[in-house]
Amino acid sequence: MATPKDATPTTTIGAGGETHQTASTPDARITTNHGAPVSDNQNSLKGGPRGPTLLEDFVLREKIQHFDHERIPERIVHARGSAAHGFFELTDSLADVTRARVLTEVGVKTEVFVRFSTVAGGAGSIDTPRDVRGFAVKLYTKEGNWDLVGNNIPVFFIQDAIKFPDLVHAVKMEADRGYPQAASAHDTFWDFVGLMPETTHMVMWQMSDRTIPRSYRMMEGFGVNTFRLLDEDDNATFVKFHWRPRLGTQSTCWDEAVKIAGADPDYHRRDLFEAIDGGNFPEWEFGVQLLTQEEADALPFDILDATKVIPEELVPIRVVGRLVLDRNPDNFFAETEQAAFLPTNVPPGIDFSEDPLLQGRLFSYQDTQLSRLGTVNFHQLPINQAKGCPFQNFQRDGHMQMQVPKGRANYEPNSLAEHGEIGGPREDPDGGFRSFRQPVEETKVRLRAETFADHYSHARLFYRSLTDIEQAHLASAMVFELSKVVIEAVRLRVLANVQNVDAGLAKRVAEGLNMDLPPKSKAAAAPQDMEPSPALRLIGKYPDSLVGRMVGILVTDGADGAVVAAVRKAAQDAGATVKIVAPKIGGVTLKGGKTLAADGQLAGTPSVLFDAVALVLSEAGCAELLGENAATDFVANAFVHLKAIGHTAEAQPLLDKAGVQPDAGIVDLAGGADGFIAPASTRQWDREPKVRILA
Repeated sequence: MATPKDATPTTTIGAGGETHQTASTPDARITTNHGAPVSDNQNSLKGGPRGPTLLEDFVLREKIQHFDHERIPERIVHARGSAAHGFFELTDSLADVTRARVLTEVGVKTEVFVRFSTVAGGAGSIDTPRDVRGFAVKLYTKEGNWDLVGNNIPVFFIQDAIKFPDLVHAVKMEADRGYPQAASAHDTFWDFVGLMPETTHMVMWQMSDRTIPRSYRMMEGFGVNTFRLLDEDDNATFVKFHWRPRLGTQSTCWDEAVKIAGADPDYHRRDLFEAIDGGNFPEWEFGVQLLTQEEADALPFDILDATKVIPEELVPIRVVGRLVLDRNPDNFFAETEQAAFLPTNVPPGIDFSEDPLLQGRLFSYQDTQLSRLGTVNFHQLPINQAKGCPFQNFQRDGHMQMQVPKGRANYEPNSLAEHGEIGGPREDPDGGFRSFRQPVEETKVRLRAETFADHYSHARLFYRSLTDIEQAHLASAMVFELSKVVIEAVRLRVLANVQNVDAGLAKRVAEGLNMDLPPKSKAAAAPQDMEPSPALRLIGKYPDSLVGRMVGILVTDGADGAVVAAVRKAAQDAGATVKIVAPKIGGVTLKGGKTLAADGQLAGTPSVLFDAVALVLSEAGCAELLGENAATDFVANAFVHLKAIGHTAEAQPLLDKAGVQPDAGIVDLAGGADGFIAPASTRQWDREPKVRILA
């Protein structure tokens, strides 16, 4: 039922800082689909403020179940995905804290299927929007499938799963107009953000360079939620899961990401496929942060709150394994699209915490797959089948049943085996999955725990841990996004919240919008200053290396083939993939008459697709390119995107026309190709103030 225009809600702040808007008339109140008025739309029903979510919460189940079934058959979120097969190998046993064999048997290689994705866009959207990326890993262990369903960000927007439908509705295309697609730069998202201060920390990550990754191969993965590991005696240890790329965590520039979207909407999908196809297998370290109950209680924040990060300086990451992707899917639909990931898929020895976001996910994912794949038997699809062990039970029939059970026993217990017939499988009290014996005798409540009330300290920690360059990028991203917001009150509310994060950041964003800075919003809990965590930044962490990167060489007729060969060899020896770009796809005729094939045509292969470029031109070829806008853009974009540019003397007129100014990243190839490699291995950050104005 639509809210009457004269029914202005009363806004209050709950004990945990969440926003409650109370209806002023009966006609304006939220109800279930069957008309029951809802008293609290912010908190799921739990056994105590920090207790587990209760199955009887019909408001939560109806809300999430309806949300899960909104799209047929495309995923509601994470619709745009790419995937690959590979293996996980344990290198350091965790037998001291878990009985899960996949985490105790060193040297064993476990088959995996990994799906990367964007969150907000549909299946046909682009690869490079500013967006969170999904990082979902299915491990086919000897004790059943383990689905570690995470993101490339270690925290999330919300604390309670009951808010997930609202979050996604807000960030998705606006309901009345169907746009923007795959973008958060619009009123409804920022309206939700401004009204829900718990989103602030995640918004800092979203506006950072983390959400415009260079490649899936150069992206961290996080389990996000807090889990438990259980040993042989069911003693529990809290755990956070991490995937760290061997190539380092790297990003694009925002302007570059926008232009890549036009040049190659499938940029990340192509990059992953071609890397594996070429034998350059992506690899990640697998690490864990482990905490006892006492260690968790001693932290100045609640580890059950998914909007909080545990700094590595407080709890170091213990690297215990590696993930390698070495095989592309044979069929995109059968594997990548039909893959069904469930957080409930855990082997014995891994268990859940009472994190209210995780608790809701345990219901939601199973329900979503029933809608998407149309059958309770989706686990029988080859990509979803348990492979490391048999799967067997007494569940029968259903749409698309692909198994043929034998015998007449389809119930348990039964005594048919005693009479020479097939009795079927039995429970295993010793080796089967057991849950942690967590006391839950508390009052049923719809409350946010008071320990969840601090929404700004971790946002402040993240922002102040970044380098100056990354802070400028974050501020500029907020200016861009809020510039797309039409309702001024929404912008002001966000700025008021950002004041609690960092006054300098709020001032930069306000000046970028040419708006007066509003008073600081009231915080449910006073923000605390935490020690900065250098581990959270990007610049200075990833290696200066061409390994896994792409170098483009623009060549014209009459160019010196020896220079082309030298640049190609030096870049390939440094670990890069090299592509030849020519004015026409048929290639060029080099000085001396030899033909050089092209990998791409200039107008369709812009410099945004490369990490560094070299211009090996003849005098006549350069003169011809001066009349080609694509050539000017090729050079100008490489310069403003802070990339190294190697060049022959004949290319100087094109450099001049493109506005290229000399610096350490502009390399004359007359001195040899080797001098090009070092600057090509990183961005020229010192150049940035010359080419763009940041907030």
